[in-house]
Amino acid sequence: MTEYLATGGLPDEYEQLRKTVADFARTVVAPVAAEHDAAHTFPYEVVAGMADMGLFGLPFPEEYGGMGGDYFALCLALEELGKVDQSVAITLEAGVSLGAMPIYRFGTDAQKEEWLPQLASGRNLAAFGLTEPGAGSDAGGTKTTAKLDGGEWVINGNKQFITNSGTDITSLVTVTAVTGVRDNGKKEISTILVPASTPGFTAEPAYNKVGWNASDTHPLTFADVRVPEENLLGERGRGYANFLRILDEGRIAIAALSTGAAQGCVDESVKYAKEREAFGSPIGSNQAIAFKIARMEARAHTARTAYYDAAAAMLAGRPFKKQAAIAKLVASEAAMDNARDATQIHGGYGFMNEYAVARHYRDSKILEIGEGTTEVQLMLVGRELGL
Repeated sequence: MTEYLATGGLPDEYEQLRKTVADFARTVVAPVAAEHDAAHTFPYEVVAGMADMGLFGLPFPEEYGGMGGDYFALCLALEELGKVDQSVAITLEAGVSLGAMPIYRFGTDAQKEEWLPQLASGRNLAAFGLTEPGAGSDAGGTKTTAKLDGGEWVINGNKQFITNSGTDITSLVTVTAVTGVRDNGKKEISTILVPASTPGFTAEPAYNKVGWNASDTHPLTFADVRVPEENLLGERGRGYANFLRILDEGRIAIAALSTGAAQGCVDESVKYAKEREAFGSPIGSNQAIAFKIARMEARAHTARTAYYDAAAAMLAGRPFKKQAAIAKLVASEAAMDNARDATQIHGGYGFMNEYAVARHYRDSKILEIGEGTTEVQLMLVGRELGL
């Protein structure tokens, strides 16, 4: 994908997708973003519109109800949505890369046939239950357990910060759980599919968050939740390794979302700097403002180049762990830095929640935390360098 930047444009099919999503973001998402953010309401009508466009099925084959595209196509959509509303963008990102993708990557034929069509259509959402009160970056600290009993898994434990887990259209949560102990004494962690209607499964009241207020996020409780043994997703004991693969891919998607947020701050700042006058001229004519916006544009461009490069490596079947970590690191920091600078450029208006830059200021911090903190990305890059 990096060659596309060098040649000045994307192939027609990618560019048409980008333009279509950009138009949807501008005409459908942006007008209601402030309202949903203020009310902390999930934008069902926007999600339905994305479903109608086929965005939830972008990287999946047509045989499962998908659009037959690829992960880069998903990333382009996320960047355009992220420019105007991160809550909407993360709903799509989590629904696809964390919700449906584990089933596509590791599911049996029967699991794919049962779950993927509804998830790819966007009629339903799935969530990925990984993080726990005592197991965030240290996912190996998982305490949720799953024990076999009469051909069923009995699951007990708690998860937290789980996106898309409590909406009216949530149909499934994939749960990491300790299913035994290995010969070396370490935990055997597996992943298990839990339908949202299963008795004992509870999506607790939603969090009161700093940002991403229109995104659905809940703590989850599993109290003697029983699901069939065949709901095991992938090989028993491979849950830890499989979720690492999912997170590597997801970091590219989060980098794309972050790039959109960074670029959205540039776009809003350019517009404001041309319109806002002080001391008899537009503030953009002042070098201090112009230089600040120029640095913001450089950050967004660098972030875009990084996630394009990571996506290219992934789709070519090459190792991409380091590139994904770099992309996530660079793009999330670009989003946060640009949000801070955009708020400063807007002055008092930047502190008002109805302005997009104010939402980006509140929303962007989580980009440096979710799906691997900044520190985790630095650790991964260091390891890939042999350190």
